[in-house]
Amino acid sequence: MRLLKHLFPPSAKRLFPGESLQRIAQAIAESERLHTGEICFAVEPALHPRAVLGGRDARSRAHEVFAQLRVWDTQANNGVLLYLLLADHRIEIVADRGFQGLVSDEQWRGVCQLIEERLRAGEPEAAVLGGVQALSGLVVEHFPRGDGDHDVNELQDLPYVL
Repeated sequence: MRLLKHLFPPSAKRLFPGESLQRIAQAIAESERLHTGEICFAVEPALHPRAVLGGRDARSRAHEVFAQLRVWDTQANNGVLLYLLLADHRIEIVADRGFQGLVSDEQWRGVCQLIEERLRAGEPEAAVLGGVQALSGLVVEHFPRGDGDHDVNELQDLPYVL
């Protein structure tokens, strides 16, 4: 059953057309004016059939994407990946080691639940925008931008469609 979902996944470009991706990028850029962290959004329609048959799950794929997109490679180790795997209806958040001991698993799960609610309502863009806003609130709490902090955008704001 899972393999079929990955062979015939929902279209990421239909759920997130170019204009939607631009609005998400703008929301990420605006949020990063408030903190020194980096937020990255990636959406993937499905995994390769070999990965599905090999038992790869959304969480392990999110960690792989986190590394591939170099979200871990920020100066303050405070990058956050918001990853959506459409075929499995899974939302994963992978945060760099700078958040260890600062943000609980329950707080990350709360962001995922917020996104899930909007996705179930058929509002994918609103789901991600709300998720970015919620993530930004967590990042601001621990990595606020000070008056003299210069904004260095270490990761692109434009979402990745994998």
